[in-house]
Amino acid sequence: MCTAVTYQTKDHYFGRTLDLEYSYQETVTVTPRNFPFHFRNGKTLSSHGAIIGMATVMDGYPLYYEAANEWGLAVAGLNFPGNAHYFPADPEKINIAPFELIPWLLGQCKTLSEVRRCLSEINLWKENFADQLPLSPLHWMISDKDASITVECVKSGLKIYENPVGVLTNNPCFDYHMIHLTEFINLTCYSPENRFGQVELRPYCKGMGAIGLPGDLSSASRFVRAAYVKLNSVSGDSELESISQFFHILGSVEQQRGCVRLDDGSYEITGYTSCINTDRGIYYYTTYENQCISAVDMHRCNLDGNTLYSYPLTKEQMINFQN
Repeated sequence: MCTAVTYQTKDHYFGRTLDLEYSYQETVTVTPRNFPFHFRNGKTLSSHGAIIGMATVMDGYPLYYEAANEWGLAVAGLNFPGNAHYFPADPEKINIAPFELIPWLLGQCKTLSEVRRCLSEINLWKENFADQLPLSPLHWMISDKDASITVECVKSGLKIYENPVGVLTNNPCFDYHMIHLTEFINLTCYSPENRFGQVELRPYCKGMGAIGLPGDLSSASRFVRAAYVKLNSVSGDSELESISQFFHILGSVEQQRGCVRLDDGSYEITGYTSCINTDRGIYYYTTYENQCISAVDMHRCNLDGNTLYSYPLTKEQMINFQN
């Protein structure tokens, strides 16, 4: 259960919440330009765009959850169980395993138009990373500074949707989310109008224009809430104002421990929230226990190197005592 959004001020921002009941010991990971990506189809990207994002590094390979490249393109994979469908190898296509999609796209593409070309050439191949690590059922939001698309691989094939909202959550499919959003077309950040004819009615408090905005934690409701908050958000253009507003947008859909209890007795929480300035290559994040914003700047790494940089998350709460 996750939510991804894009946001534009002077710079372009892209990020997500990761809502899970456990951690895979993920780290903020920078992949420099000369780290060799060896793909399961036998192809190798020896030289490519530098990438920064959140990943679990296994056997020296970065399994990215979300990431951006040095050219400003960003991708996030979100859980899509029951709908995601991957295919056997296709000799007529470039076979890419789902866990390889983010490096395949970000290593080569600078814009969404280039992404569309790459997607037309690939087959999302049902190939596990390892026997003990089967494929995750995912769909993806892909964004540059100008637009966003949603990519879903289902039984009928690979679907690419224009995403004018710049928001993605989980099930059901993206076309449902857009239809569902129209049910909330009357929500407004302004004071509501009285439409009861000659009956004199006045709002008795602020915020009544958003009555009906769903407050539950289902993916359909989080999509509506994130879209409403994002599309009505106002902030200054400075970096601090922009990232502050971005974290407030995603704060509207975060999950608190105890509110989503799973069958095994564990609780789903927002393990981390990320915000990438895709223009500057800076990855900001908070964690469930630590609301202080931490940051990793990809340009402080040797981007012409061939070795991964991994930065463990700062999870312990940090409190600023003022006396």
